[in-house]
Amino acid sequence: MLDYITSYLSSNTTPGQAGNVFWALVYIMVVFGGVSVAVMAMNWLERKALAHFQIRLGPMRVGPHGLLQPIADAIKLLTKEDIVPSEADKFVFWLAPLIILCASFTVYIVVPFGPTHAITDLNIGILFMLGVSSLSVLGVVMAGWASNSHYPLIGALRSSAQMISYEVAMGLAVVSAILMTSLNATGTGTLSMIGIVQAQQSQQMWFLFKFFPLGFIAFGIFAIAMVAETNRAPFDLPEAESELTAGFHTEYSGLRWSLFMLGEYAAMIAVSSIAVTLWVGGWMRPFPNWLTGETWDLVFSLIPGFLFLGLAFIAFIGVARMPKHPYFRVQTIGLAGFGAVLGLIGLVLFAPPVRDRIQDIFWFCAKVAVFMYLYIWYRATFPRYRFDQLMRVGWKVLLPVSIGVLILTAIMGVLF
Repeated sequence: MLDYITSYLSSNTTPGQAGNVFWALVYIMVVFGGVSVAVMAMNWLERKALAHFQIRLGPMRVGPHGLLQPIADAIKLLTKEDIVPSEADKFVFWLAPLIILCASFTVYIVVPFGPTHAITDLNIGILFMLGVSSLSVLGVVMAGWASNSHYPLIGALRSSAQMISYEVAMGLAVVSAILMTSLNATGTGTLSMIGIVQAQQSQQMWFLFKFFPLGFIAFGIFAIAMVAETNRAPFDLPEAESELTAGFHTEYSGLRWSLFMLGEYAAMIAVSSIAVTLWVGGWMRPFPNWLTGETWDLVFSLIPGFLFLGLAFIAFIGVARMPKHPYFRVQTIGLAGFGAVLGLIGLVLFAPPVRDRIQDIFWFCAKVAVFMYLYIWYRATFPRYRFDQLMRVGWKVLLPVSIGVLILTAIMGVLF
């Protein structure tokens, strides 16, 4: 048994490819736990960032600068009364949030955090991700129908129409990126998520800049479609609070409502991972072909440690600025402890074995974090679209442009 566990440590493949069930299970637990923590952090960051956009403070009461607010929210949702409408289809009502949650987390089976840091690598990985991520709309429709209420039903129908409208343009943009993977000596492309990143590595160019501006336009189409696919502002019509009173999850409360939120944020991270993999080089560090050599490799490898030390420094600045009053003593100690933890993590990241091992994971997560910030930025900036405007953008703008980009990409691939 010990040999079975340790044999994978010298492998250069993913646990799924190596057929090692133990490490595949470990990766699954790490990814599930990491995404769940990332959702909690994203919830806090979104509330704080939106507050600063609107010249407010955001969460401040629970823990220093509201750092414990996501934990307080989780406890509140777990202890709230779980209400099921008397006329609802109880089985479907119970099943809907689970389908959304499972669809959102199943996508991570093929997300490549590094050349070997993935649960498995399928030769149809991108099709698997697109197909599974699209299943979440089934949970939305089930939730709206099972509630036996008009507002949730309207929200569910909006979501299904929205998914159909933007899924086509998104798929064509993805095909454009897949065509770019075939520009090699053999002329064969790949649908493998790891293979797509390796194709960008071998061509020494992110697909975002390939056949400029075609790659950039395809990326823009995907970026717009992924916001609509995850029902986020300005395309959050399925749960439009001003007209549908939260839409498809109007009748949900407590734990079931929290599953919808967990699934939504997990789906946001998942589609951001797809965008990073297809167009922004996946786990590759910035400028891997321009800034080469051991010196530059060392410089970029030190960035994770300095980043955490910088965050620790910011935390200690907050400690110094805390009011010197007994009521703030607990918050001051808590923020100082949080800064100390960040500083300790930063120091550990300077150790060569750790530093070299986490490089690909760090750069992948950093790129995904940029997309997650853009979600917040969109929400604070753009007003919500009307439904007819949403349909017009999907069918009359994105679809024709994506078809044109696909045809031009194919022509450029044949010519060059």
